[in-house]
Amino acid sequence: MASVTSLAASVNQRVADALSAALPEAGAADPLLRRSDRADFQANGMLALAKKLKGNPRELAAQVVAALMPDEHSPTGDSGTVIKEIEVSGPGFLNITVADEAIIKTLAERAADDRLGVPYAAGAGTTVIDYAQPNVAKEMHVGHLRSAVIGAAMVEILEFTGEKVIRRHHIGDWGTQFGMLIQYLIEHPHELDHKSGEVSGEEAMSNLNRLYKASRALFDSDEEFKERARRRVVDLQAGDEETLALWRRFVDESKIYFYSVFNKLDMDIQDPDVVGESGYNDMLEETCRLLEESGVAVRSEGALCVFFDDVKGPDGNPVPLIVKKTNGGYGYAATDLSAIRDRVQNLSADTLLYVVDARQSLHFKMVFETARRAGWLNDKTHAVQLAFGTVLGKDGKPFKTREGETVRLVDLLDEAIDRATAVVREKGEPIGLTEEEITGNGAQVGIGAVKYADLSTSAGRDYKFDLDQMVSLNGDTSVYLQYAYARIQSIFRKAGDAAPAAHPELPLAPAERALGLHLDQFGEVLAEAAASYEPHKVAAYLYGLASLFTTFYDQCPVLKAEGGPDQVAGRLFLCDLTARTLHQGMALLGIRTPERL
Repeated sequence: MASVTSLAASVNQRVADALSAALPEAGAADPLLRRSDRADFQANGMLALAKKLKGNPRELAAQVVAALMPDEHSPTGDSGTVIKEIEVSGPGFLNITVADEAIIKTLAERAADDRLGVPYAAGAGTTVIDYAQPNVAKEMHVGHLRSAVIGAAMVEILEFTGEKVIRRHHIGDWGTQFGMLIQYLIEHPHELDHKSGEVSGEEAMSNLNRLYKASRALFDSDEEFKERARRRVVDLQAGDEETLALWRRFVDESKIYFYSVFNKLDMDIQDPDVVGESGYNDMLEETCRLLEESGVAVRSEGALCVFFDDVKGPDGNPVPLIVKKTNGGYGYAATDLSAIRDRVQNLSADTLLYVVDARQSLHFKMVFETARRAGWLNDKTHAVQLAFGTVLGKDGKPFKTREGETVRLVDLLDEAIDRATAVVREKGEPIGLTEEEITGNGAQVGIGAVKYADLSTSAGRDYKFDLDQMVSLNGDTSVYLQYAYARIQSIFRKAGDAAPAAHPELPLAPAERALGLHLDQFGEVLAEAAASYEPHKVAAYLYGLASLFTTFYDQCPVLKAEGGPDQVAGRLFLCDLTARTLHQGMALLGIRTPERL
């Protein structure tokens, strides 16, 4: 089905047409339409137009109103049933109220479409999203949460707007530490053996943790082992088969663990999307050669470096991006630049989106500028860092355990599920939820609470991780949204033969109007969130929707509507479209909507 023209777009077009008709000398003037607290919309374009035409803005506004509403006895005039009334206020502002009929007709078009009338973005292209980047043989901690959650939401939002999205998980699977790990495994060959056929994520991580600590202790205390480990790094980089086979064991063991954590996070990570640092090894030397031959990188004290006029250290001297070290080893920059080449040249990406901690902003600024100078990025192909802030504890400091250690991600998720299950049990047992429903819904509510707390905050800001607040039924939480959805499902279970149907001929109560106008904004909000990479705008919209539904539910009886069967059907129609919008919006954020809570 074709996308639905929103009320804002309809009103904007009518005002623009009236401007052209009343003031042809103005050309194609922008009405500067925005949503308003004084009416449904306000057009502010008269001020700029009056300056251009050297006229009185209120007089110009009156001419536009006359063109919009030529018959003063018919409030809708030539604007069909879209505009109900217009008031000129202040220095020529147009306060516009749309007709109840127009709201319901527009919503009926949305309801008839599986996509809720949301259009596909014009000129959609291909975006590679780099997110959820754990390290092999290391435990995932709270610092890994934001990249995974924000990245997964952006994947869903962009795909829904029509973008082709290629996922990339740039895991840390290469480096000098693998010499130590592999050498230790050669000398202690049973350290990664499994007790049974089915290996849990916890068992895999336990094996890796034990081996990492033992090998680190030996590396720090035994000079001969340290030398053997360093030689093993050379073997790894040279592609020695025995060494590579053992390296793959570490990667595979780590994936068992990674995938168990991502599964708990209710995230789908596929093997082909995992392309770690090692995936670009074969490109590193060519990347360096291309940069040096083009003059983008230069030799400095034996290292291959790229310099920038605006990047200087505390001493005032330039701080370079080191692509190749003095000892011949490659820096992170070489890998990141090779990844850009691969994503642009082999994956045909138009946009490279990196969901990476804000503390790495300088590194990525230099990498992107280097790629631009080399011609790998340009006006048609660009890279963006979606930088995110830090997860803080309730005390406003970086989130740590009481012992001062980094919080394990799996512990944090388990606690969220436990807290949420207790909340669901308290509310669910009186309404007859089964134990299976309580535990299933508890997991969905707990993981949803963690994701929503992250996504409802602007990515660039730090946020406090407060589980008590996250699983609260009140305030800006996912539980509040999930309960709004479940409440609507409860209404339909009690509705009997009554079915939702749009009734444009019926007048709307204020709470119905407010809910209807908000429902019509869904497509606009998604377009904004996709264009600016800001999933918190979707979260804010959904919280507003749930809040307006709560007001509607309190003020407008649904199944006992005083206006008879048509009004019951009309209010069920608003309930149904609200539930579908909540369900779709929450799904884009990676959050489930249980039917009963």
